[in-house]
Amino acid sequence: MSSRLLSATRRHTSTLRLVSTPRSRHCIPTPPSRAISTTTDSASASVAADKPPIFRRTASVTGRILLFTALGFIMAAAPAYEAASTILSPPDDAASLTMYTPEDDDAKAKEDYINSHPLVASLRADPDMIESRPHMKIPETWRKHNLTGGTLMGPGKVTVPPFSWSERSGKSYVQISHVGTNLCGHEGIIHGGFLATMLDEGLARCSFPVLPFNVGMTAKLEINYKAPAMANQYLVLRATTVKAEGRKAWVEGHIETLPTEEGQQPTVLATASALFISPRQASVWTFLNADPQADSRHVLLTNLALIDHGKGLPSNMKQRTQARGEWGIGR
Repeated sequence: MSSRLLSATRRHTSTLRLVSTPRSRHCIPTPPSRAISTTTDSASASVAADKPPIFRRTASVTGRILLFTALGFIMAAAPAYEAASTILSPPDDAASLTMYTPEDDDAKAKEDYINSHPLVASLRADPDMIESRPHMKIPETWRKHNLTGGTLMGPGKVTVPPFSWSERSGKSYVQISHVGTNLCGHEGIIHGGFLATMLDEGLARCSFPVLPFNVGMTAKLEINYKAPAMANQYLVLRATTVKAEGRKAWVEGHIETLPTEEGQQPTVLATASALFISPRQASVWTFLNADPQADSRHVLLTNLALIDHGKGLPSNMKQRTQARGEWGIGR
């Protein structure tokens, strides 16, 4: 009896196992790792299908490199192009008078005072005098590296760019400027070295019209200081060419105060004499760097003039030599 019962129990248990086993298999969910792997594989296949070919990616990167390289060259070359354009096609004298705008009220006041002074009115009324502002002809990108046109220019120094008048024949030159309190040696007194710089540059500009190719280098400069030059005042530089021979020109000049009242006599602060020589290579140099005192067309004609082998001077220099004789120099 017991053996039959045990046998029936085993058969019943086996039946349950066979019945439950299929059910348990159908109820087992898909393993998570297998689902994630399937999703990742499908995404990778989608990305691989959307990725452009290697040559398209290489062409895109190369194009961007060339584009940014070209933009860099253009940005770097822009200042040089501007400076070269200014040198080869410099502004004329009339244009230089309109190129400055006062930075502040003080500079505007100094500018207005000079423009309204009787001396300025008399110089502008003289048809033989050519007015200009030479420092404004220096290319703007170079101006900050120029001593008189950049370093010494600005508030507290040379307040506004000097006004200049040059006689057409090169016989005389006048310059008016204002000096501030930042150019002093002793307290309140303009440094003598600055006055020497003014005289060197001013006397040189006087000599340019009588020198070959309108350019000269300082060979000798002698200065005598007569009185202290006080800061924060207007100064007048006057120069006269006294002799010219070939590539050499001798000039004398002085710096004086600008009278503030009618009938007031100016005070001479320093006198100077100088010798300027036009360098032998000036013909090539002038072709690339137009003279600040002459019209650009005149400079071009000077460089293209035929050379007189007898005297070694351009043909237009004969006319200048004759002109020098009219007012007693060059003999």
